[in-house]
Formats: sequence, structure tokens, C-alpha cells
Amino acid sequence: MNNGMYIDGEWIGAHRFETMPVDNPATGERIGDIPVGGALEAKMAIDAAARAFRDWAGRTAADRGAYLMKLYRLMLEHEEELASCITLEMGKPLKEARGEVRYAASFLEWYAEEGKRVCGETIPSSHPNKRIVTLRQPVGVVGAITPWNFPAAMLTRKLAPALAAGCPIVIKPSEWTPFTAIKLMELVERAEFPPGTVNLVLGDAAAIGGEFMGNEKVKKISFTGSTRVGKLLMEQGAKQVKKLSLELGGHAPMIVLDDADLALAVREVIASKFRNAGQACICGNRVYVQSGVYDRFVALLAEETLKLKVGDGFDADTDIGPLINSAALEKVERQVKDAVAKGATVLTGGVGPEGEGSCFYPPTILTNADESMLVMREETFGPVAPIRKFHADEEAIRLANDTPYGLAAYVFSGSVSRGMRVVEQLEYGIVGWNDGLPSTAQAPFGGMKESGIGREGGREGIACYLETKYVSIGI
Repeated sequence: MNNGMYIDGEWIGAHRFETMPVDNPATGERIGDIPVGGALEAKMAIDAAARAFRDWAGRTAADRGAYLMKLYRLMLEHEEELASCITLEMGKPLKEARGEVRYAASFLEWYAEEGKRVCGETIPSSHPNKRIVTLRQPVGVVGAITPWNFPAAMLTRKLAPALAAGCPIVIKPSEWTPFTAIKLMELVERAEFPPGTVNLVLGDAAAIGGEFMGNEKVKKISFTGSTRVGKLLMEQGAKQVKKLSLELGGHAPMIVLDDADLALAVREVIASKFRNAGQACICGNRVYVQSGVYDRFVALLAEETLKLKVGDGFDADTDIGPLINSAALEKVERQVKDAVAKGATVLTGGVGPEGEGSCFYPPTILTNADESMLVMREETFGPVAPIRKFHADEEAIRLANDTPYGLAAYVFSGSVSRGMRVVEQLEYGIVGWNDGLPSTAQAPFGGMKESGIGREGGREGIACYLETKYVSIGI
């Protein structure tokens, strides 16, 4: 595998000749080193993308789609290699990593077709000697900043619609999980995308991000990460009124009503909460259970949670891998200790790993949770499920909405009318109703409030890479 940056169709190192290590969070062992690029390399990539823009934008949607489909097929052919890379550098169980590769590839397939459906319209004129039409045209060079928790899927979710719309892209992946992005660039090279159409820069996040935000050739930024960083990007982007798509933090409530199928609810809560060791922006972060079914639900959840195995992602029977690093582990431990100090009861887990350098944490259930606890107010990004009892539906809705975040929420109810009433009142961009895994390429993904701006996936996912041009024609 290459370990450099991919710019203008070439593999290069950093001009500063500096490198940074990448470690396996399951073992603490060094996987390899990557070059530390900065503003210079980012500018080179942006310039290359700008040179490629006119040719790429001028191609037919079918031509661009053919490139995406070639990359799609290459991803599926190299599923095992990509999945192993994901597990090696971020710890995700291999069976989950395989699923991520297929999910990531699905964006390429979807947008290869969706790009062909981009169209303007003819609008009736109020004047007999005028005609009105609109055109949908690519916005220009895109800067994409992707996170570590889904290193393949978050990359293709940005790359596919940008390229389908006619926009060249410069990608900056997380320094914790760069090798998945590098492997994807090798497949981009094999798919023979024109030079400059897809570029990868690695290294100094502040320097690269600063060049993205300050360079006038970059017309659009797509960022997935923390709300704190998203707000900084909004401030920086204001200087040029730069277009932004931001998929930020979450604090997802999971509401279990007393008419829910409890076996289904337990299965879906576990799927949402403990997938990727709880390191997902839409994973359930706090569980509200109606009083009439509280005891039964908690007992069932504990029974099933105790069956989950924590271990190295390459072990076939592992269900939960490590947290990404020691800082993530410390945050989880801090939240659990705070909850226990304020009256929560540890039903499963709750004890951190022994041995220096270990980033594993067991799936933990906390009962008697309340709003005084950090775990009920802050995104955990770890395998901890705090549970709070509620009585009336209105109480659950109020508690669920009492947060500045609005990315995802979950409701479990067997009643169509009751479930719909709850869904309509939840202030979230994504709601899973009897479904703990709602993400799919053809649906719009994004949040309300401080959880972001814009949508990724579906028809909305390509719209943010397009400008609408209105043409008034005198005849």
C-alpha cells in the first residue's frame, strides 16, 4: 500500500519530510507512518482540482457515472482488504467493517444513477415575450474533511455526490485512520479518474483546514465531526460566504413506549448503542423507558448485553472492539464515574480495562439515570447506555428534545397513531421508528439545531453540490 498523498494523479510525500505514526487501538502497536502535509500540499491539491474542474463538469452525467460504477465494483472486489484496513486502524469488528465497505460502496452506485437525474425546469412566464428556464450546475472545487469512526463510508458519502454533480474533490481524512482513505485512492487510480478530479491530503488538520477555508478556489466544504469544530468552520467560511455542509455531534434519545415489542426494542437498542463500540454520531446515547415496561425491558437488555464479547476486531466472535484512543476511553470513564457518584446503578460493565495502553471498555448499562449526569447531557461516543424511567408520552418527548443537538432519535411503539405523534414532535433530522439502524444511501442524512446544516444521501445529498442558475430569455 502507498503511504503518501494523492494529488493530481500522483503519489507524493510531504515537503517538510515529517511523518506521524498510526497505531492499532486494539494492541497499541504502530501500523505505519504517514507524511505530515500542510497548507502547501492542500494548495497543490486545490490547484489540481481547479484545473480539472472544467473538463469534469463538462462531461455527461452518464460518463461521470461510469467512473463511479467502476470504483463501486473495485470496492466490492477489494471488500476484504478494505475491511481489514478499517479494523486494523480503528478497531471495528471485522464483520462490521465488511458491512461498512458495502455501505460505503452503495453511495457510489446510488449517485452514479442519481447524477443522471439532475435537471432544471421550465417555468411559465408572466410576459408573452419571455421564457424562463433554470439550470443546475456544479458548484466547483469541494474540500471534504472526514472522521475516523467510519473511514470508508464518510469518504464516499461526500465523494460520490460531489463527483456525480461535476465537482472535483480534495479529501482530508482523520490522521487516526488514514490508510483506509489511501487504499480508496489506490482504487480511484485503478478506476482511471482524470488527474486532479480526486485528491487526498494528509497531516496537519489546522493547516489543511485553514487552506480549505481561506482558498477562494474552494467553493464548497463538507465536514463531518464535532459541533465545536463545525462552528469554527462556519466562522471561517463567513469571510467568503463559502458553502458548507456540516454533519456534527449528536445526543440521540431512544424512547421505549409501553406498547412496544420489547424483544424488538432490545435488539434495536443494542444494534444502535453498541455498534462500533458506541462510536457513531447517530448511536443511541440515552434510553427512556415507560414505567409500565421498565423492569422487563431493563432485564431483557441486561441479559442480551451480557452476551456481547469485547475483543480484537479480527477475532471472529468479537462484537465490540476498542475505543479509538486513550482520550476516548478517559471520557467514557469520566461519564460513568460521574453518573455513579450522582446515584446511577451499574447493571452491566462499568469497569475499565486493566493494563496500560488498553482502549477496551465493556458494554455498560446504567439505571436510575437523570439529567444531573454528564452521560445524559453530553455525547458519550462509547458503549454506555444510561436508562431513565418516564410515565407519560409528553414527558419523554420533552426530555428527548431538551438538548442543543438534533441529529437522530429513536422510538419504539406498536401503534401507528401514537408512534407518528411522537415522531412528529421530535426535533431531530433522523428518526428510527422500531429501527435502530436507519442509515442508507438513498435517504437524506443530517441534523437539526447544533447537529448540522444540509443533508448527505438521497436526492438532497447531491443538491448541495449544485448551483441553480435562472435564465430569462427574451424572444
